[in-house]
Amino acid sequence: MRDVRSDPELQGLVRRFVTPDRRYLRLGGSVFRLSPVERSAFVRGLAQAAYEITPAELDVLFEGGWRERKTAAWMVAVAHRSEYRELIGQLLLASEGPYAGAAYCVALAKFGTAVDAELLSAYLDHYLSRPDLDYDQAVVLGTLLYLDEMLGSEYAARFHAPGGPWGRWLEVRSVAALDPQNCQQAVQQLCAFVDETAEVFASLDSDS
Repeated sequence: MRDVRSDPELQGLVRRFVTPDRRYLRLGGSVFRLSPVERSAFVRGLAQAAYEITPAELDVLFEGGWRERKTAAWMVAVAHRSEYRELIGQLLLASEGPYAGAAYCVALAKFGTAVDAELLSAYLDHYLSRPDLDYDQAVVLGTLLYLDEMLGSEYAARFHAPGGPWGRWLEVRSVAALDPQNCQQAVQQLCAFVDETAEVFASLDSDS
């Protein structure tokens, strides 16, 4: 992992793509608390960033910390750069840091294929066997429910069935967890925001 404090190249990319308009903080549920004017400006800025960034620059951001990885995953989702699918699946499974998991889920949800559902399933196979770890289990399951609805598939069924891995994971925990159905709704809203931004992205591409 590259450290922004000692990496001039990463520092430059963070100034260009991660911190403008507090982007890395607003990507997620916070975007829905923006005023219409703020939201419109934020959408334009994110679309422009996703349009301008190069694959080499994305690669550098994905080597950074959670702020850089979270922002990179959102730009990948907006630009539908499905060539990053495998890397995002690897980063999700590795869970090397906090706060980026939901962004990985949004990207996989927008790629929207059976392969993406299998990457989410691999995460659940691993982390639902670890009740001591409260990572992104609920968000991943919610994303899988979202993909099932989109694809007409049943990937989530074996996890969410009565007595299944999700229920067993909950049973041995001492604190409550997020509701996967609520997470599914949140992912749906975030994907709609990606679609909104992707329309602006597409207009930039058509103007070039």
